[in-house]
Amino acid sequence: MLPRKRAGEGAVVGESENNNIKDVCVTSAIKKHRICAIAATCLTVSNNTVTVGNNSSSHSSSSVVEPSIMTLGYAKHNDIDEDLHSRQLAVYGRETMQHLFASNILISGMQGLGAEIAKNLILASVKSVTLHDGGIVELWDLSSNFAFSENDVGKNRALASVQKLQELNNAVLVSTLTTKLTKEHLSDFQAVVFTDLRLEKALEFNDYCHNHKPPISFVKTEVRGLFGYIFCDFGWDFVMFSEVQGMTELNDGKSQKIRSAKPYSFTLEEDTTNFGTYVKGGIVSQVKQPKVLKFKPLREALKDPGDFLLSDFSKFDHLPLLHLAFQALDKFISEFDCLPVAGSEKDAEKLTSIAANINECLGEGKVQDINPKLLRCFAFGARAVLNPMAAMFGGIVGQEVVKACSGKFHPLFQFFYFDSVESLPVEPLDPNDFKPLNSRYDAQILVFGTKLQKKLKDAKVFIVGSGALGCEFLKNLALMGVSCGSQGKLTIADDDVIEKSNLSRQFLFCDWNIGQAKLTIAASAAASINSQLKIEALQNRVGPETESVFNDAFGENLTVAINALDNVGARLYVDQRCLYFQKPLLESGTLGAKCNTQMVIPYLTENYGASRDPPERQAPVCTVHSFPHNIDHCLTWARSEFEGLLEPIYPTRDNLERILECLDWGKCETFQGCVTWARLRFEDHFVNRIKQLKFTFPEDAATSTGAPFWSASKRFPHPLQFSAVDPSQLQFIMAASILRAETFDSPVPDLVKNPKMLAEAVEKVIVPDFQPKEGVKIATDEKATRSAGSVDDVAVINQLLLKLELCRNNLSSEFRMKPIQFEKDDDTNFHVDLIAGLANMRARNHSIPEVDKLKAKLIAGRIIPSIATATAMATGLVCLKLYKVLDGAHKVEDYRNTFTNLALPLFSMAEPVPHKVLKHRDMKWTVWDRWVLRDNPTLKQVIKWLTGNGLNAYSISYGNCLLFNSLFLRHRQRLDKKVVEVVREFAKAGLPPYRSHLDVSVACDDNEGNDMDIPPISIYYH
Repeated sequence: MLPRKRAGEGAVVGESENNNIKDVCVTSAIKKHRICAIAATCLTVSNNTVTVGNNSSSHSSSSVVEPSIMTLGYAKHNDIDEDLHSRQLAVYGRETMQHLFASNILISGMQGLGAEIAKNLILASVKSVTLHDGGIVELWDLSSNFAFSENDVGKNRALASVQKLQELNNAVLVSTLTTKLTKEHLSDFQAVVFTDLRLEKALEFNDYCHNHKPPISFVKTEVRGLFGYIFCDFGWDFVMFSEVQGMTELNDGKSQKIRSAKPYSFTLEEDTTNFGTYVKGGIVSQVKQPKVLKFKPLREALKDPGDFLLSDFSKFDHLPLLHLAFQALDKFISEFDCLPVAGSEKDAEKLTSIAANINECLGEGKVQDINPKLLRCFAFGARAVLNPMAAMFGGIVGQEVVKACSGKFHPLFQFFYFDSVESLPVEPLDPNDFKPLNSRYDAQILVFGTKLQKKLKDAKVFIVGSGALGCEFLKNLALMGVSCGSQGKLTIADDDVIEKSNLSRQFLFCDWNIGQAKLTIAASAAASINSQLKIEALQNRVGPETESVFNDAFGENLTVAINALDNVGARLYVDQRCLYFQKPLLESGTLGAKCNTQMVIPYLTENYGASRDPPERQAPVCTVHSFPHNIDHCLTWARSEFEGLLEPIYPTRDNLERILECLDWGKCETFQGCVTWARLRFEDHFVNRIKQLKFTFPEDAATSTGAPFWSASKRFPHPLQFSAVDPSQLQFIMAASILRAETFDSPVPDLVKNPKMLAEAVEKVIVPDFQPKEGVKIATDEKATRSAGSVDDVAVINQLLLKLELCRNNLSSEFRMKPIQFEKDDDTNFHVDLIAGLANMRARNHSIPEVDKLKAKLIAGRIIPSIATATAMATGLVCLKLYKVLDGAHKVEDYRNTFTNLALPLFSMAEPVPHKVLKHRDMKWTVWDRWVLRDNPTLKQVIKWLTGNGLNAYSISYGNCLLFNSLFLRHRQRLDKKVVEVVREFAKAGLPPYRSHLDVSVACDDNEGNDMDIPPISIYYH
């Protein structure tokens, strides 16, 4: 793939003052051939435009004389840039990526939803994306399409979007089409997406796509206020893959169907009575078999939609009604040539009447309950495209297009309806609240009213992290107008820098930002989306060490915190801080095609840390070090070896032995010495240790019960024979010797790049003979997850320290060694090369299939699979919940925690778990409470206050320091002292000047002797 470059720099579009018919030519300072691709160098544009728009007919009839077709980008995908796409490759694999590289996509309708879909597909690196729209940018479009600016108002939507979308990935050809769309246009694409297309035209286009050979994948989707839907038709014989079990070693390689599958056994469908006698061994693996899905065309699916994909069981009855509502809306537009007006009861009644009439014609399939309240909400918001809805649906639709182009994962089959009507303000709104203010937020005001919009603008929001989630949140909040008022403020914190691998997901960054602080670039990009945004970027890691920055005044002043983190530890810390300050926390995360959201709301829900996933299972030490049976074990061992050989280490026995090796026989003063070290390492790891293992446990060895030792998951090993003509073995020697030279700060000669010369250097190495030894202990306890120390470790360590002291005396004063920190995202540093070499040689020892460098990088680098579509959906869902949080009057049943798997697809929503309420006498408290004692009390006063509430304190502590315990007589001398004085004297704590109080934990019981779990107590001393 060509490197990503700035798109369209220096582009000039000729434009006449009168907006008459004109000629348009595009030139670029970077690529001269970035011009109008279909019409060569110049296009003459006629006055015909397509009628697209989701506001009213008066808007959609506007004719904009702009270039009809304009193309930017390269669209050349030769090889996969693994550095750029590593996280995406971890989800899709190479084959799917190659399918995407060959896919041409049309997106029609460039309001917010179209822009979100285009963003996700461009980041996914499809071959080309064509943006189609004949409508013009209106001011309220700026609340949903991040590519628009105020200067774009009045311009064609597609042309106003193309520049910023192209900058996301210059390897994708991004073009625009502004003339009327015809069926003939569709034949150029593998998939077409329509975000604002009337039903009559949609039926015509879908019939054409469905019957085309091969079928053209067709997606129709809309978001209207807090309602949205998706329809997918990928043709009459769409092939995707599902998992079925197969047995690959029977041993002809043919896959076998199974039945009666149980946790530890299954039965083959094939008759095995004529098979030979089973001896031992055998490996079962899953084999992917194609699954054919037969999609109905839209014309048929409207009448017979089948089962709707359900996301919220509390809204089971909404889905058929929404299927009816969107058809009624299309008919409303046909009859009245406009969309329903927000707040108009008359228009809502008209829409309800149309829906009822359509319903009567459905016969047995008609909806039993026409819910006028739901249809009223639908009608009121029909004109609006909300950013959170666009972000959410943009993620889902983007993933469906990837499925359509690749056959990877199961597609949506065929309708999906969704609403977030519970996000509406609890207080009923007056029709005047919906009146537009001629502002960029008018679409949002049409749905939520002016009062909630003011709350959004004055909110004080804290975003932790500016990676993939953080970029999406910044974009969403800027478009929504959050923290854009005089009282508002958005604070974002991160200390990371931009790497190349970030660019395929973190869309606010470009390749020329690599190496710069994420925070600075993200904040600047968000401000360019909405210049009214009040944003402060703090390049700090959020943790105990930065509480002087994120202090009490900061926490108490917040409205809400939003996590955009990728590790549990940081999430738990932010969760505790939100508990402490009693602030809402909006939590989300992604893993491949999965995403989840959790709402943590004061005095309504449990906190994030109240429930945790079970810890990840670790492979036993003996399996990793001596008995690997899959490549993950080999890569885990290889990463461990890398850390032991090259990274900074701590003085354990094994590590001291490694240090002694570096300073004694393993000291490398020349590059030939580094080659010698690498060759001897090969012999030690893949020859000698295997010979010792076979000697200790021969092939016929038995366990204490008499069972064969080499059974079940254990694979009998074989030592390797080194060969300098084996590319993999020579690659291992090269990577190991180069990194060894780096640790000794030795120059690396050119011979390392010449396989023949490197092989000659290896042949010079004298390899000593090896004889297995009796009595060598090799761990076999599968319950052990870490190495146990030997009883003689202390004595051996002392001997090693003496030897090290002798070695140090023989070193020159200039001698230095340079430890190497593992860096997975630099393909030129040989780190992953060494780990892949170690793992693959070990895999050969145990007859385990080897992996390529990318797979090694993903597993050993512990890379979290990530794609833009899942990130977009997660942040869209969170921002829908933000409306409820800022409204401030919602009950716990109005909130939803979500779990989504776009690969299946699966959408699961549930009410958050309520917080637990503890009671004592007439007191109640929850995890959200902390008790406050002011006026700088003494220990005795604290205990007296608790006693007055029926609680007997027997222990008071500050952090890890015990301030008072009733069992210790000397502690009674402290009772008359101020708590703050006791802390300063005995905890040796320097209380920071930005704190006006300290927090103590009290252990107490009631009068019956029952232990009571009470909140922390804040002691105010200023």
